[in-house]
Amino acid sequence: MTPNESNQVVTATSTSAPMPSGKWRNIVVGAVLVIGAAYAVFEGIESRVEAKTELHQVAISSAVPSVNVVLPKGGAEAEEIERPGNTQAFTDTPIYARTSGYIRHWYVDIGARVKQGDLLAVVETPELDQQLRQAKANLANAEANLQIADITATRWQNLLKTDSVSHQEAKEALVDSNKANVDRLEQLQSFERIVAPVDGVITARNTDIGALIQADTTAPKELFHLSAIQKLRIYVPVPEVYAPSVKTGDKATVTLDAFPGQVFAGTLVRNANAIDSASRTLNVEVDVDNSSGQLMPGAYAFVHFKIPAKRGAVTIPSNALLFRSEGLRVGVVRNSHVALLPITIGQDYGDAVEVLSGLTARDSVVVNPSDSLANGAQVQVEGNAKNGARQ
Repeated sequence: MTPNESNQVVTATSTSAPMPSGKWRNIVVGAVLVIGAAYAVFEGIESRVEAKTELHQVAISSAVPSVNVVLPKGGAEAEEIERPGNTQAFTDTPIYARTSGYIRHWYVDIGARVKQGDLLAVVETPELDQQLRQAKANLANAEANLQIADITATRWQNLLKTDSVSHQEAKEALVDSNKANVDRLEQLQSFERIVAPVDGVITARNTDIGALIQADTTAPKELFHLSAIQKLRIYVPVPEVYAPSVKTGDKATVTLDAFPGQVFAGTLVRNANAIDSASRTLNVEVDVDNSSGQLMPGAYAFVHFKIPAKRGAVTIPSNALLFRSEGLRVGVVRNSHVALLPITIGQDYGDAVEVLSGLTARDSVVVNPSDSLANGAQVQVEGNAKNGARQ
């Protein structure tokens, strides 16, 4: 082999030798860096696309307003109303003297329970007694004159028939007049005894022994006041809206602050059958049995009535109402769109109202609706519909 050939062999051998490991590492690291940079660029582009898509969805969602809805309460129970009133004695009567004189004695004082016919007081009437004695004397004289006229008429009947009969009739009339006067005075004398007209309790005594009684004046003085409290009356004004629902014979309950926790049974016995134009109420009378004497007239009481629920009526919160120029409306969500429905309301409970027509228990009613809520507007419902019953 020549020297040149040897050099060529050496050169060839040197060219085909393996690459150093350090260079391979540089190539691998470079490739990794390129791939990492490409991935970072891809991730940045993808996150931007996702953010843009999400922002677009938020914008679309923001364009559709969200609403809360409730379901009307159907099949409402009977409503109870409470009305104030004052207990009154079933019979409340002042007692006066029917004859003039002086109080000789009184037998009852305030708080005394009396029966009908019990003696309350005695009036001494000396002038009346004297008048009665004189009237009886005049009657006796007239009767004697009548007897003489009868005898005379019998004797003269053949001669002065007509005239004698006329004289006899005059005597009879005089007797009748005197007898009537005696009866009147005896009746007045019977009024010396002042008695109770009904069973009850004496609530006032306005006289004393020796007090002068002037029964013939235009304003006589009340001697006693008597209240029959075995049964009490309570007159209650019922608002016009409830008037058709209260009927004679209905039961009611009565409560008093003086007897906390106790309930007394009452009955609606009559009503005025007319609405008071000033207060727009119906005056009704509720009677309460008070045979125990526990209740007193004049007490402040509350009468509770049960008002039957109207058929087909539902109840919704008051904050669901929309007051529009065309009338009262309620927003209902149907197929993600709002329908403004006209309604007719009944009783107002404050936080809720009774709807008589226009809604059913299956309607999703919008609560706290915006004033700008329009008919047919697209909305989205937040959460599930809650029951719109009164809390």
